[in-house]
Amino acid sequence: MPYVQEVIDALKNRYPEAVCALNYEKDYELLISVRLSAQCTDARVNLITPALFAQYPSLASFAQADVSHIEKIVHSCGFYRQKAKDIVLACQMLLRDYGGKVPDRMDALLRIPGVGRKTANLLLGDLYGQPAVVCDTHCIRISNRLGFAAGKEPEKVERQLRAILPPQESADFCHRIVLFGREICSARAPKCSLCPLRPYCQSFHEGTTPADISVLP
Repeated sequence: MPYVQEVIDALKNRYPEAVCALNYEKDYELLISVRLSAQCTDARVNLITPALFAQYPSLASFAQADVSHIEKIVHSCGFYRQKAKDIVLACQMLLRDYGGKVPDRMDALLRIPGVGRKTANLLLGDLYGQPAVVCDTHCIRISNRLGFAAGKEPEKVERQLRAILPPQESADFCHRIVLFGREICSARAPKCSLCPLRPYCQSFHEGTTPADISVLP
């Protein structure tokens, strides 16, 4: 696939620090934060988790928690009932089946309540430095625009990206794509006039990206 390394280098240049936007200190805190981030912004999650982690300072305290109390704390994240239930069940499973640690294997992670491939990939990449492709909406949208992938199914896009991304770059690439999607390559009005990836963007050269309203009078 042409231009893959050029795109990686351009993103590195613009976003030298490829870090997860979610704040956490412990491995299970990242798992909980990612679960809360579904259909919710990372900024909102980061406003909620300090109080949540203060109320429940250990994995055991989460495992023993009253789901209804967690619901009240995470209410503003949306889908709070299911998220609260998943958090308690996930922490119980970590203690019961995995020695109190977030596991480092995809198959084990996918057993945990509330964990799908996107969450599992993020955990593997950020906690264990493993090759990982986190296919969120930014990654799917931009990979399609660049011509790196075709389709909107996360697992399909993940397979296509794994085939072309250097394994050691894949996790950081996904973090940078999120930053890039928020700053420049938005869904409805990408700022193509400011885009460092424009020379490599299939969608731009085919004229299929939405209008760049940032340059209109």
